[in-house]
Amino acid sequence: MTATEHALEIARTAARAAVGKLAKDPVAFDVSDRLAITDVFLIVTAGNERQVGAVVDAVEEALLKEGVKAVRREGDRENRWVLLDFLDAVVHVQHAEERALYALERLWKDCPRLDLGPLDESAAE
Repeated sequence: MTATEHALEIARTAARAAVGKLAKDPVAFDVSDRLAITDVFLIVTAGNERQVGAVVDAVEEALLKEGVKAVRREGDRENRWVLLDFLDAVVHVQHAEERALYALERLWKDCPRLDLGPLDESAAE
């Protein structure tokens, strides 16, 4: 099984929005063979708690414009690691220290990495 096109579009839109708020190192994995609950994990890094919040808000806003709403949002009190669950895709916005500590890329390294395409603002239009 592979990630659906809808899941890929959610991840790409979320990644563009995150990068638009200066998030770093976006990476997406096709986890559809390993998990029944979602197809794609997107991981991005923010430099501080305020930026984590800004990235989360930008991702939710961008996807809401596409008619996609998060069904769950966790971790937004501390803004160190916020998880946004869009059913087909899950977005992890992590503070740089949490990303290094939890190393989600290492945990999901056996899953295929997905091409997010161009992530600059002009590519979204």
